[in-house]
Amino acid sequence: MRSTVAPLADTRLRSYDPHVIEFHLDPRSGVATYLQIVQQVKEALRLGTIDVGDQLPTVREVVADLAINPNTVAKAYRDLEREGLVVARQGRGTFVASTLAPASLRHHDELRAQLERWLAAADAAGLDEESIRALISATLRSKLARRVA
Repeated sequence: MRSTVAPLADTRLRSYDPHVIEFHLDPRSGVATYLQIVQQVKEALRLGTIDVGDQLPTVREVVADLAINPNTVAKAYRDLEREGLVVARQGRGTFVASTLAPASLRHHDELRAQLERWLAAADAAGLDEESIRALISATLRSKLARRVA
């Protein structure tokens, strides 16, 4: 069986705790690097992967890990701070200040299991990663449009 989803972790050693958050950049996405970092922090907050009080990797750690400009990471962290999601403490780091996790977080494990079964069925049907993403995106747009109407 072929893999339909790119691996989430690479094999390089990290100088920070990847259990808190691990950033992955997709240069083909067309999304600015700093926005990918912002989106990944927000996703981790929504999923409850990171919580209030958790420390984000330092700018230096992210730069060393991803080989990107420190200003890019600083911009992402500033955007998150402007939104009230993180707070920067001089000399100590950047810490999560609020969460985006919904009250429905307790349902995530079962929903993830259902989604994994669906992904296995999609793989068995021969869909590649881009086709899976397109189908999910189109279905979500359709569902949200019906909700608004």
